[in-house]
Amino acid sequence: MNPNFFHLYRQRWKTIGRLLLVAGLLLVTVQASAQDDEDDDAGTEFIYGINLNSNAGIIGGVIFRYSQPLTERTYQHFGLEIVNVKHPKEFRQQTQGNSFIYGKTNYLFAVRPHYGREIVLFRKAPEEGVRINALVAAGPSIGVIKPYFIELAISNTQTIIVQYDPEDPSHDQSRILGSGGLLRFNGSSLAAGLHAKAGLTFEFGNFRSSVTGFEVGAMAEVYNREIVIVKYPTAQNRQFFSSVYLNLFFGGRK
Repeated sequence: MNPNFFHLYRQRWKTIGRLLLVAGLLLVTVQASAQDDEDDDAGTEFIYGINLNSNAGIIGGVIFRYSQPLTERTYQHFGLEIVNVKHPKEFRQQTQGNSFIYGKTNYLFAVRPHYGREIVLFRKAPEEGVRINALVAAGPSIGVIKPYFIELAISNTQTIIVQYDPEDPSHDQSRILGSGGLLRFNGSSLAAGLHAKAGLTFEFGNFRSSVTGFEVGAMAEVYNREIVIVKYPTAQNRQFFSSVYLNLFFGGRK
């Protein structure tokens, strides 16, 4: 294993740890100084939205979260994220009329149920303004490792759909006609892991019953084994992943 591997991810864990520590201190500080005035935005919330992160493409996945008030400024929430995790060295190769991802042998879909706490840092004025919350959350990760399929020409008139393996001589680029589609899960496997994140939410909206906004933060995730996403000499596969993310969300409050 590359001797820089542990040093690199030790530094990433330190960065994530500092973010979690800062968010935790914010939670404690704001909770200790909480006032007794009524929060017009207090109530249970259900939101849904899309995830964008540094380990994915334009859209990383989807998010859901249900929040309950514990005090006037403190919430607990239960959430779920389903995100596609890409390798940073993936690139798309053109074929005749189609394309495929060179070197890619598996998809990784991360399913992340989690529990978290939120503290209201700044309240918005009734029916206007922005509410800012600090949050931390953690939970298990279920990695769905789905084979990446290609359409391979075996003769001038016949093709087959197989899992791409760039180390297999028969998977020469001249014979690859394109990707084999996303909706094939045969040969898939699971990996177990853990994840944690810290972030800030910015909530807008002109009505008490509606929730609209975005969340920004950092996330760290580790699995019980290395996840092979791509295969070629200069690409290193990992079991630890870290990213920054942006969630755009909508929902309602009761």
